[in-house]
Amino acid sequence: MMVFARVMIAAAMLLVSAALLSACGDAPVEERAHDVDPGKRAAAPAGTPSDAHTAADPVFVTIGTGDISGVYYPLGGIIANMVNFKRDKYNIRATVESTGGSVFNLNAVIAGDLQFGIAQADRQFQAVHGIAEWRERGPQEKLQSVFSLHSETVTLVAGEDSGIRDIRDLKGHRVNIGNPGSGQHQNSLDAFRAAGLDLSGVEVVEGKVAEAVEMFAAGALDAFFYTVGHPSAAILKIVQGKRKVRIVPIVGVDTLFVLHSYYVPSRINMQYYPGVANAGHDVESFGVKATLVTSSDVQDSVVYAVTREVFENFEAFKAQQPTLSGLTKNGMLQGLSAPIHPGAMRYYREVGLR
Repeated sequence: MMVFARVMIAAAMLLVSAALLSACGDAPVEERAHDVDPGKRAAAPAGTPSDAHTAADPVFVTIGTGDISGVYYPLGGIIANMVNFKRDKYNIRATVESTGGSVFNLNAVIAGDLQFGIAQADRQFQAVHGIAEWRERGPQEKLQSVFSLHSETVTLVAGEDSGIRDIRDLKGHRVNIGNPGSGQHQNSLDAFRAAGLDLSGVEVVEGKVAEAVEMFAAGALDAFFYTVGHPSAAILKIVQGKRKVRIVPIVGVDTLFVLHSYYVPSRINMQYYPGVANAGHDVESFGVKATLVTSSDVQDSVVYAVTREVFENFEAFKAQQPTLSGLTKNGMLQGLSAPIHPGAMRYYREVGLR
């Protein structure tokens, strides 16, 4: 009964979060302001003080998130709503955009198409250091951190009927590793290498999470990877479906922690998912931090406003998303893989966090 109660509470909080996103603010945050004059976006024109914008000249910012079925999308909406609630004070209009995930967000922030993006710390590390997808372009020095969010666990979901009990059992099975450009795509590849698995022995699918969930439910996939904070609404939906599910441990991959400083051991609390085949036993895996990123081109005053509203309304922020339940203010300055933006740093120094 205690387990059931906790899960019902978590599910209710997910619904509350969705309701809050639609109820807060004067305009739907999910609609990006495509018709905004680029000159009125958050990047400061050359020769202009970084804090300069007037009541007659509102600043428009867009936050890149992820798939609408994931955690990034509602998180972006919560942040945008907090800023929009104080639009009279800051003269900032914030919107969110559903995107392909971390790599898309990072590239769009670099290009100035987005002012903020939610991205995994590992992907930002790679961009800042000019490796992985950014090897040919070199280090992306414009990227800067605002704060970190929840921990995200690389989660392997399998059909109980598939016989998959370990990551090494994926050989010969149809497995979704995530769409190119998403965090879980690279995490999946890293997991395969660390486990000594050759992709040629797996029938690989590269779809988005929403597509993977539907394919899995229809029996068109044996398993899929999903890097996500828990509890996850998408995984809960799968667990409550007709097909019996197993959350598969990803262990014996200790080389990951040696080769990549941004990876940490992680554990999935199975109390969130009653009805899974291996209920009652937490599942071991590995993970990274989700972070809010921006560009050095974005005005200090804009980044300061976003940072201040989240931290000054910290308990309300946490309450709107179950994945944030273990978040602390000090913890939001940990796991960052790029320099902190001066606007965010200004707030942290004011309140003694740095």
